[in-house]
Formats: sequence, C-alpha cells, structure tokens
Amino acid sequence: MPAKSDRQKRVLILVENLPVPFDRRVWQEATTLHAHGWQVSVICITGDGYEKTREVVDGIYIYRYPLPTQGDGPRGYLVEYTAALWHTFRLTFRVRKERGFDVIHACNPPDLLFLVGGFFKIFFKTRFLFDHHDINPELYEAKFGRRDFFWRLMVWLERWTFRTADVSIATNESYRRIAIERGGMNPQRVFVVRSGPMLERLKIVPPKPELKCGKKYLVGYVGVMGKQEGIDLLLLAVKHIVQDMDRHDVHFGLVGGGTSLEEMKELALTLGVSEYVTFTGRIPDHELLDMLNTADICVNPDVANEMNDKSTMNKIMEYMALGKPIVQFDLTEGRFSAGEASVYAAKNDADDLARKIVELLDDPEKRSRMGEFGTRRVQDELAWDYEVPNLIRAYDKVMS
Repeated sequence: MPAKSDRQKRVLILVENLPVPFDRRVWQEATTLHAHGWQVSVICITGDGYEKTREVVDGIYIYRYPLPTQGDGPRGYLVEYTAALWHTFRLTFRVRKERGFDVIHACNPPDLLFLVGGFFKIFFKTRFLFDHHDINPELYEAKFGRRDFFWRLMVWLERWTFRTADVSIATNESYRRIAIERGGMNPQRVFVVRSGPMLERLKIVPPKPELKCGKKYLVGYVGVMGKQEGIDLLLLAVKHIVQDMDRHDVHFGLVGGGTSLEEMKELALTLGVSEYVTFTGRIPDHELLDMLNTADICVNPDVANEMNDKSTMNKIMEYMALGKPIVQFDLTEGRFSAGEASVYAAKNDADDLARKIVELLDDPEKRSRMGEFGTRRVQDELAWDYEVPNLIRAYDKVMS
C-alpha cells in the first residue's frame, strides 16, 4: 500500500438543512476540493429532485437520507435533528468503510454535528473542520423572539462546536469575530470563505416578458420562504404599492420554498394582492434564471435583526452577478456586499421599502448604473474564484 503521505486526501462533508448539489455553497466547496485533488464524499438529506439515497455527480459521492419532518418549533426541531444525527452517524460509518476520510467538514445548522466530528476525531484521529453557515443563537431569537433555555442551549452547542473544530471557516468578517470572541478559537485557525457565486452558472439570458403577467415591471426575489426572510414585509410593501400608491404596473416573482410558503400565499390573498404576486416554489435553475433575468430590479426583504445583520445572503451577489439593481433593508453585511448596487430602505419599514421600489423602477438610468456597479464588483472582487485560495488555505491548515 502507498504511504499515507502519498495517498489521495479524503474529505467527508456533512450538511443537514439542504440536499446537495442544491446547496450552492457546499457544492462549490465540494467541486473545488475535487478539482484540487481531494476525494470528496457528502452526506445530506433528500429533497425534491434529489430523492436518490446514493449518487455520484461529477466525481463526488453523495449519500442522502430522508427526514421524517421539517422542524417548525422546538418539538419539530427535536424530531428532525435527532433523526438527522442518527442517519449522519450511520452513514459516516458507511463512508469510512467504503471510501474513508481524513477530514470531516461539517456545515451548520444545526450545531450538533460536532458530536460526529468529535467522535471520529477522538477514536479515529480524523481532523474536524467547521463550516459556519448560520449563527444559531441569533437564528433562534429571530424565529421565536426570546432568549430562554433553548437559546442558551444554542450558545452552548455553538461554543462546543468551535472548541471541537481544528479549523473553522466563516462566510464573512462578522462570523469570524463570533468564532474568535464567542467561540474562543485561535484567530490563525479561522478563515473567511465567502459564498461568492460561480459566474459560469449565472448566465445572462434574454428576458421572458410573459413572466411579467401583463405588467410593465417585474420585481424578482429568490430565497427561502421563512419567517426571518421578511416575505410578510414584502407583501405589505406590495399592498402599499398597489392600494396606497395606486400603481398597478408592477408584478412580483418570488422564487423559493420553505416552511412559510403556504402561509405567505394565504397572506397575499388576505391583503388582496395575490394577482400581483407569483409564488413559484422551488424550481430548476434555468427557470430561476429566467425570472431573475426578466426582473427589472430584485429585492431582499430580510428582516433587520441580529441574525440577518451579521449574515451574508447569497441572493445579493447572485442579483449583482446578473446586473440587477437591488432594494433591501439597511443591514451591515448586506451593505458590505452590495454597496452602490443597492438602495436601502429603513429597517423593517414596509412602506419605505415600497417607496424605494417604485422610485427605482421609475429611474432607468439609476438602475443601469447600479446594475453595472454590481456586475463589476462581483467579477472583480466577490466571485467564487476569489474565495478558492482561502478555502485551500483552510484545508492546508487543517492538514498541517
């Protein structure tokens, strides 16, 4: 057998909240590592269009498992995460037997995968890298509006995740500070790897006027339909545009699934704006790109809270890559990413969001300038190609 130093390096990536390759960040990391000579395996959940429990895609071995429920409340999350942890342990042993791994790369949420990483680190000398996608204490507070026993549990789990990790990667500088200050990690072991878009995926294609549903303008959105994503505030802005500002020339195309999708459809009916809104649910990439390429502007209604203020939203950079001007609430990381590609509404003010949308739609020259700025910023600074060296440095560190 070859010496260990000559053997191909092997990594197992764990992700619970989305299937792969649907999870864009995880897929970009996996394909990048594969291109740099790593043997890559992934354990994740099944999902719409990703029902196979075993699949090889572009040389990456994917092991999937079904979940009995999608958490919505403490009891639902307990059931979901208990099942996920069981399946992850079970499949990790299978991957170790069939393919082996030197590094476990765990992506949150939840902050429970350190149990898997820690177990294999202690008993099999595996290295553990933590990929910090969400700040779960802030996420819990955003969803439930309180700091109770479960919030303190989130803080405790996060702390132990960082203590277990040999190396951590953060999506931005705000997350890096949390890893160092709240997680107690050595700054030399925390690397920022932003979720920059792969430009070859985000193709600019001709618009499809039929997506405007007979209106002059289309406002696009892509993302999760959850409570902290502010879709309710966006629908209130639609109501203000249609009923108070008497504008009937704007349609809204909202792409994405989530636990609040049906609730948001009901809210649109209740507000009397359902004919001005298309909810597509989760759709294939080419349909998503059709919607965004047809949009005159794109919107990010993420609620202003501690979670969203510190988080980098993938959709912002995807909008920019396609040359779309943006309207969003004024959040720290959102402003860092978009800069002059966006206008910023007062925090959580649906009426101001509506005004900013209409003002931008009525100013085509400003839209053009903003779109060009966004495209240049992504191409020159934020695309995934600029993050690849940071990812490889993190892996060099975890293997050193």
